[in-house]
Amino acid sequence: MRVQEQARPAPAGGPRIPVRVFSGIQPTGVVHIGNYVGAIRQWAQLQREFESYFCIVDLHAITGPYDVAEFPQRVLDAAAANVAAGIDPNQSVLFVQSHVPEHCELMWLLNVLTPVGQLERMTQYKERSRRAKTGVMAGLLNYPVLQAADVLLYKAKLVPVGEDQVQHVELMRDIAERFNKQFGETFPLPEARLTKGARIMALNDPAAKMSKSVPGSYIALVEDPESIRKKVRAAVTDPGPPKKGSKLDDASPGVANLFTLLEVFAPQGYAEFAEAYHNGAIRYSEMKQALADAIVETFAPVRDRYAQLVQRPDEIRDILAGGARRARPVAQTTMEEVRKEMGLR
Repeated sequence: MRVQEQARPAPAGGPRIPVRVFSGIQPTGVVHIGNYVGAIRQWAQLQREFESYFCIVDLHAITGPYDVAEFPQRVLDAAAANVAAGIDPNQSVLFVQSHVPEHCELMWLLNVLTPVGQLERMTQYKERSRRAKTGVMAGLLNYPVLQAADVLLYKAKLVPVGEDQVQHVELMRDIAERFNKQFGETFPLPEARLTKGARIMALNDPAAKMSKSVPGSYIALVEDPESIRKKVRAAVTDPGPPKKGSKLDDASPGVANLFTLLEVFAPQGYAEFAEAYHNGAIRYSEMKQALADAIVETFAPVRDRYAQLVQRPDEIRDILAGGARRARPVAQTTMEEVRKEMGLR
């Protein structure tokens, strides 16, 4: 499959290129800096170039354990965090997945084109099914089919993802190709656009991905400055500086993770600390202080904007309702075409 690394920019002074982008985020907890680096930061750039659909994927989130009472608030919190971090509802379509029922209808129709064996071979399905404590539910198996429906419903061409989701985009392409071959050319083949910026690992366990479900592993977008500094100070590094002449490529996972964060949030200090590392003279305490200062400064306006939004939940509800009103006509048009092609209407 072809992976889209660089999207073609809109010509100066010309009309917006008719290419659609779709991506989603689960409302399963705190939005952290790993989400920002891996997704939201790129979304904010893409929305200025393309017709962009960003979705709070609540239907995906309920394939795992969740608190019913807290769930509606988590949806609002996820939306508020995305808006605070740069998603502009005037430039993109921000909405909740379940507010557009065509997602589920298309998923069901795509199920008839998706072999069970292919779903059982999906890496994330195998990993999550091994961890399941109460048996594997059909929703977990069909999770990638719903993802395909999410994207194909809007005939999106670009799908910003991390490397761990490329397999899912390949499945979307397979499903779209089967549909087009059996029922006629309907869907463009989605392309994975790998998110810029390396994968951010857990601060307390750099062998694992930063996760909102593991306390101490992440820094939230809206975390208070003192908590940020405390977590960065406690981040895993080495007991002492490396030998003179050491290369960053050979750094331990913890040190490499901090350099990755430094390159993102304090690029002006990256070269200085990289040279100190090579010379065997690096002081990790100083590096951590510089990194913490940069993260605090970067997200200060995000914290302020988020604090304003959470005090005005009706504003967030209005944004999401407006997004659904804009998304639904596109979804309905696609479904009318799909039903006709499949002989259902």
